[in-house]
Amino acid sequence: MSRIGKRPITIPAKVQVTIDGARVVVKGPKGELSRDLPTNVIVSQEGEILQVTRRDESRTSRQMHGLSRTLVANMVEGVSQGFQRRLEIQGVGYRAQLQGRNLVLNMGYSHQVQIVPPEGIQFTVEGNTNVIVSGYDKEIVGNTAAKIRDVRPPEPYKGKGIRYAGEVVRRKAGKTGKSGKK
Repeated sequence: MSRIGKRPITIPAKVQVTIDGARVVVKGPKGELSRDLPTNVIVSQEGEILQVTRRDESRTSRQMHGLSRTLVANMVEGVSQGFQRRLEIQGVGYRAQLQGRNLVLNMGYSHQVQIVPPEGIQFTVEGNTNVIVSGYDKEIVGNTAAKIRDVRPPEPYKGKGIRYAGEVVRRKAGKTGKSGKK
């Protein structure tokens, strides 16, 4: 039995879950999410608890059991509390700012990089070097943060670039100079 899949999901107050066959719709104060789950798993609601079980013991059913439970749990958590990813910008002259809802990055290129947030995503900038991506869909929050990081990933020599908060960038030694015969 999947250790993750057998754990029940507690539904907080102000969150409504609708199950229609393989489709799960979750509504909450932050928004509404829906997802079609594989037919190998069954989602059942008993009061304030959701339980994800598998139809049979086939290999695909076992594979989808834990995944489906995690997806539903992320939907419930997202519409009730939301998710956020923090990014740090390091480097001289590198900075971020907001123009309306859009994020504008000055990352040492000849132009500014403008990122338009998808629906349900908000950007917050703290002190020109910290960017917070927040929203109610964990998948979209993570993808948006990854796109921002891809503008200038951290390089291994000086560590300049955009990194996730708490990310450790392995540093390399630079050139050692000329050490050959004359």
